[in-house]
This record gives sequence, structure tokens and C-alpha cells, in this order.
Amino acid sequence: MTRKAIFISIDGMTDQLGQSQVLPYLAGLSASGFSVEIVSAEKKLNFEKNFEQVNAITKAANITWNYNFYESSIPVVSQRKNFKRLKKLTEERILANNKNVFLHCRSYLPGLIGLFFKRKLNIPFIFDMRGFWADERIDGNIWSLKNPIHKRLYSFFKKKEKEMLLAADEVVTLTINAKKEIVSWPLPKQPNIHVIPCCADVQHFVIQEKQKIVELKERLGIPYANFVVGYLGSLGTWYMQNEMLDFFKEVLKIKPDATFFFVTNDKKEDVIAAANVRGIASEHLVIKAASRKEVPLFISTFDVGLFFIKPLYSKKGSSPTKLAELMACGVPVIANAGVGDVDKIINSGSAGIVIEEFTSDQYKKAINAIEPYLQKDKYLYRQVAEEQFSLSKGIQSYSKIYSTFQK
Repeated sequence: MTRKAIFISIDGMTDQLGQSQVLPYLAGLSASGFSVEIVSAEKKLNFEKNFEQVNAITKAANITWNYNFYESSIPVVSQRKNFKRLKKLTEERILANNKNVFLHCRSYLPGLIGLFFKRKLNIPFIFDMRGFWADERIDGNIWSLKNPIHKRLYSFFKKKEKEMLLAADEVVTLTINAKKEIVSWPLPKQPNIHVIPCCADVQHFVIQEKQKIVELKERLGIPYANFVVGYLGSLGTWYMQNEMLDFFKEVLKIKPDATFFFVTNDKKEDVIAAANVRGIASEHLVIKAASRKEVPLFISTFDVGLFFIKPLYSKKGSSPTKLAELMACGVPVIANAGVGDVDKIINSGSAGIVIEEFTSDQYKKAINAIEPYLQKDKYLYRQVAEEQFSLSKGIQSYSKIYSTFQK
């Protein structure tokens, strides 16, 4: 009798992340013949807005979707409630399926649920750890080791991290860099680690027709001949807005008509203020929000995509989807070293330039070296994205893991 997969997520399927980074994989796995259920914690606002769409997706994919609602009113206390509810719902689904299941646990709180049922009921589980979650809480200033409660939480999760790695039947990380880090730890045995990066829908992120790009630039007020540096996504916790503006200031010295195009939902006033401090006039900036449907065309106005991410310890495990999306649209990339496998992917695919240090000398060197990348065929960048990040390859990788539970 075939084991059913129960996918556990503290993130909601009605969240943007659920729709872009979870449902496409699970729909593909279901289409490949695996029986799949979801157990998730939904945020009420997103649930009200996106329920019909997500419900239609899960029904069409023949996926059973079980959910409760996520609370965030009281830090730590609310998270504990969310964990207990998710655990209870998972147990109900395990028993409803006569224990003939395996658990696919997305990140650390679901991983704790997997660890619990492995020990209690001998239910096999996948620890899909994503990044180094506890370290991200410290690096992102969400927790502080000076706070006794936070320090205790950090110690707890670092201890459980090792227990989950050792108890899991299969482990998934996003990067080779994260796998190397784990392998270097003095564990009593080596976990069975698979590397599956955050994939992009390369059927959605495609190279656009020149005429559409011309029309969009005209609508945005960007002269067609202008050199466009582009940034895609939010500018929160991890992204180095000031350093990217410093880089662009150096661009203006060489290309005085250049435009910095931010495709972001963040407040444009904050970006303009930071640019003004650096003497960058607002006429060099275009800041626009975009729907998912619009993003590929917006990206295609970029001559080069730029992103700097804080190269902190926890970022060894990060796989920024923007890298895949930029390359899939035929855009070369300038990014910094020390983040997941970004430097390895860019360098091995000759897909752009990696900054080693945040200095004006490094910026000038990169700007002076960019011209050959602008002359390359856009489809060469897309080929790198397809090889490294295609959704179909991600589904194939998960299918191999799921198959081990059917033997």
C-alpha cells in the first residue's frame, strides 16, 4: 500500500510564498503519482483574499488541504499555540490515514513535529530545513542573545536542529554551501542530505519582445538608450539598499544618464531619501510595484540586475529566487559573494559579476567589466536558469526522495 505524503507548513498556502514556492512543487508531485495532503497555518487576511484560488489549485491537483489559522498577537506565546495546533492537526491526519504516511516538514517548527511523530509513532519524515532558521533569527535581529528568553530559544533550536538532522530519514537544504557546513559539524553520523534550490517558474519568467520593452520604457519615462540597473523584490532585513545605491553612484560617474529601476512594493519615499543622502537625484530613479504577471516585462527593461545581501553566517543556506528570475528573463547579474551558492552559480555560468567587498574600487571594477555580459545572447543566461532552477528539475529531485518512502 502506497504511503501518503503529509506536507506540513507553518506558512500558509494562501501566502505568496505558499503559492509560489510550495503549491507548484506539490501539484507536480501529485501529477507524478504521489498521494499528497497539506497541513498548514493560514493567515486570516490572506486566507480571505486567496482562499478560492488556492482551493481551486489543490482540488485540481487532487491534493487534500487541511488548515487552521495562524496567530501572531503575542510573540512566542502565539507561536507556541500555532505549533500545538499544527501538531494536533498533523496527528489527526496521521491517524485518519492509518499511520501509512510520511511527513514532509518545511523548516524548523514543522521539523519538530516530524521529530515528535518519528519518536512516538515511528513515522518517517523529511526535514526540509530551507536555511539555518535559528541563526537567521539572530542575524536578522529578530532575536538577541542579550535577551535571556531569546538566548534560551536559540540554544533550544540549535540543539533540536542536530536532533532533526540525525532523526530525519531525508534532509533537504537549499544550497551546496549549507550542506558543506552541516557536513563539517561533529555529528555522530552524517545525515542523508539533498540540495534542492528555490526554483523559479521559467515558463512564467521569459525573455520579452523588444517592442514591449520599448513601450514599457516609454511609459515609465526611461529613454530607451539609458543604461538600466534593476533591483527586484523587497528591501527589508537582508538586502543592502545603501550599498546598492553606493554602487549606482559609481555607475553614474561612468554612465551619467543611467537609471536605477526598483521593482518593489516598498515605500518609494524611503529609497528616494537614501538616494538623496548620496547625491543621487530622483530623476535617476524609477520605483514601481508590479503584479506577478507584470514582473517578467519589468525585469526585461534591466540591462543588469543588481542585488547585495548581507553575507552573514545564516545566509550560507539562502537561495534567492530573484537570481533565477533575472537570468530566466535574459538579464546578467551583479551580486555579492558569501550568500548560498550565488557566487558559484554566477561564475560557473558566466552569468555576471560577483562583488567580493563593498568598496568603490570593487564597484568600479565590476562596472568596467560589465560590457561583455551586455553583448551576450540573452538565451545563454536563460539556459543557466533552466539548468539550475527550473521547477521541473525541482519536482524530479523531490520525486526521487518521495520514492524512497514507497519501497
